[in-house]
Amino acid sequence: MRPARSDTVVIFTEDADWHTRRLKAAIEREGFKVLVLSLNECGFAIGESPHGLVLPGLGDLLPAAAFVRLIAKGSTEQITARLGLLHALTALGVKVMNDARAVERCVDKAMTSFLVAQAGLPTPRSFVSENRAAMQALLDEAPGDMVLKPLFGAQGRGIRRLAPRDLLPAPEKVGGLYYLQDFVAAPMAETYQDWRVFVIGGQVAGAMLRRSPVWITNIHQGAVGVPAPFDARAHDLAIRATAAVGADYAGVDLIEDAQGRLLVLEVNSMPAWKGLQKATGIDIAQALARHLAATLPATVPA
Repeated sequence: MRPARSDTVVIFTEDADWHTRRLKAAIEREGFKVLVLSLNECGFAIGESPHGLVLPGLGDLLPAAAFVRLIAKGSTEQITARLGLLHALTALGVKVMNDARAVERCVDKAMTSFLVAQAGLPTPRSFVSENRAAMQALLDEAPGDMVLKPLFGAQGRGIRRLAPRDLLPAPEKVGGLYYLQDFVAAPMAETYQDWRVFVIGGQVAGAMLRRSPVWITNIHQGAVGVPAPFDARAHDLAIRATAAVGADYAGVDLIEDAQGRLLVLEVNSMPAWKGLQKATGIDIAQALARHLAATLPATVPA
């Protein structure tokens, strides 16, 4: 017998920021109560609570659903426990958006690249190894520049563009692991740009071009977002990339190469959308809330 459900949707986050406030209001408009929690505050109480979990504010009840907005940094043990709790909610029949499996696949850029390639989607060559000498040799023999990225990272932080024969940093500077991806030379233009396509429930909710005078085109690094023209190729790639990682929703980053082909760079399972909403005027929080509500029973079982 499954534990009883409440009529409350939990938003897991670390900051009651603009995104959380917008999302909370949108979910409430769908007729649900909303509880904002940090996964740090939750845990397991196996043999003590009916569902075996610690969910402050819910007591013995399970949430109607859970929305994963942010997961805080932590030790391997802390992250494992937080993701374990999300896995447990899914095992108990709670809709988790995005679920732990999708989060794990997207947080690990190597796995994202692997799954995107396995799905037959175009993506830059990518290499991951702990062997500095082997990766240095690969960089030295590369046909062009490569991008060194942290395996876990977001918002354009910690990435470096390296030319062949540039020295890789010491292992302790990169967490003992090197993730190298071919730098994609864009068509001739005065500025660099890429695409951010926001997919919800197998459909594109909105898309923008991110433009910057420098090669890092993240909004948090100073890029400017403008509405993207409709492009069936971009929409199809983004939808298929989201499906490849098993996500309900995702921010998919695409880039056009010198030959005019679109490539999948990254799939983000906990994407921000303030820049996209500012560029397009689309209420992303409302679209997320409506999709979440549509996946749930008309009435939450007591």
